[in-house]
Amino acid sequence: MNCDIALVTWRELPELDPDDRPLAAALRARGHRVEIVAWDDPGFDWAGARLVLLRNPWDYFHRAAEFLAWAGRVDAVTRLLNPLAAVRWNLDKRYLLELADRGAPVVPTRRLPRGSRCDFAALLEASGWDAAVVKPAVSADSWETLVVRQGETARGQAHIDRLLPERDLLVQPFLAAVESSGEHCLVYLDGAFSHAVGKNPLTRGGRWAGLPEGVPVEAAPDELAAAAAVLDAATAALVPAGGDDLLYARVDLVRGSDGRPLLLELELVEPTLFLADHPAGLARLLAALERHLPPGDQPE
Repeated sequence: MNCDIALVTWRELPELDPDDRPLAAALRARGHRVEIVAWDDPGFDWAGARLVLLRNPWDYFHRAAEFLAWAGRVDAVTRLLNPLAAVRWNLDKRYLLELADRGAPVVPTRRLPRGSRCDFAALLEASGWDAAVVKPAVSADSWETLVVRQGETARGQAHIDRLLPERDLLVQPFLAAVESSGEHCLVYLDGAFSHAVGKNPLTRGGRWAGLPEGVPVEAAPDELAAAAAVLDAATAALVPAGGDDLLYARVDLVRGSDGRPLLLELELVEPTLFLADHPAGLARLLAALERHLPPGDQPE
């Protein structure tokens, strides 16, 4: 074997995102052979890794078909985490509609199929929304995500008209809590809740304005209940495909107009896990990774 664990990144982050560097260091400190490798590196032998862990492959949404084909090849020769079935299901945000159908508390979501036509003003009126968020169904880091505030219908229509010929889009109401109480990300490791962070809203600059991406918060009981309902629904969706053995999950919640926590996104592919500020979470992930390692030589 070339290594025990391959930590997958992309070419713009050859040393991983700062949040994941403590993980690589801790694995090496425990005697594991670790390689940090871009997912599209043509020279790396994936079969030579006992376990392949997705961390920062953050150009995948520009090359989704190529990325999924790569993940399929890796899954055929070694163990990929999260599992291939979960990656395939979670890559396209249409999973939000399935989770809602299964009874999970999800932000209302309308899907616009690629190549269709949309009267944005009529959609807003029919939905009863004054403001909305328009985003691609396959996206990350708020790429091509537009907040359309009251009175900006023409701007939203132009955004849809530009993108919809080539990709599916999602439209959701813009919830004021994003900028007040904020979005809370609940991190689950090896099936158990680990920690939570509050994200600085990108509509007010977020990390692009030099703010930390997230700050530690306590998860409220109703947030924990909502996250449990989301993960139960996701497990029910993934069991038939064999992708329910999740190493990590991040449940991103925001409060609706009635104060209830609602799912914005369920991150199962490559989420930031906010480990740098949560040493207990890092320790939990290390222990889980060691349990997931296939049989092989033990670290010296």
